Amino acid sequence: MSQTYIPASGFAGKLRRLAARRLARTPLQITLDRALVSFTFDDFPISAATAGAQILEDFGWRGTFFASAGFAGGETHLGKMFETRELLRLCHSGHEIGCHTYAHEDASRIGAGDVVRDCARNRRCLELMGLEKPLTSFAFPYGEASPGAKAALSRVYRALRGVQPGINRGEADRALLKAVPLDGGQAGLARALDHVRDAVRAPGWLIFYGHDVRNAPGPWGCTPEFLRSVCRLAADLKCEVLPMREALDRIEAREVEAA
Repeated sequence: MSQTYIPASGFAGKLRRLAARRLARTPLQITLDRALVSFTFDDFPISAATAGAQILEDFGWRGTFFASAGFAGGETHLGKMFETRELLRLCHSGHEIGCHTYAHEDASRIGAGDVVRDCARNRRCLELMGLEKPLTSFAFPYGEASPGAKAALSRVYRALRGVQPGINRGEADRALLKAVPLDGGQAGLARALDHVRDAVRAPGWLIFYGHDVRNAPGPWGCTPEFLRSVCRLAADLKCEVLPMREALDRIEAREVEAA
């Protein structure tokens, strides 16, 4: 697996991201009368599977954990990464496991077929670790996508998540759902809380994504109190909190009702 990642920058990088957002869209009509929130964790470090999951469970909620099996049993800048026991505990506790590819490669830099094959490898490895339920949600590593990867992966997964900040409302793109980070210290916390309030004012599907949950988190992680504060506000404002798989069930049911 690649250890150093440098995102595409400049005009070429902006053009690539614009193409990913504008092309190969899969419309998802989101019409809600109550804010819907999903907490997701990428890669995923043990701290997310323990401290992060426990905080959600304290509120009676469950989350979505996007696994890259190539990280399993190792250690990265996010801390120690998940092993079999964390994967199985999450499954047995009702959390959703999603696909984050095996090798955690930038999907905009490799062929769509290679991305699909890497995801199949990820699935096989997770099954060997004991995963039984199918993977129906996908998150792009680094949030980087391509029209080809979106089209190919949409034939495998029900929903694909990116990292473009925002709330999914109206006609959203099921192949590149928006999400809000759980990082950035106090400024990041204020941003996350503002998004919860925004989702309540104009109901939509607010997807959060995080990484490590530690007292001294890395640049892409948050403290337990950060996560707890976001959860507390979502609970106080009566948001419905579901893993991505179940949130999508709820949204699709509303689509059928409206048809």
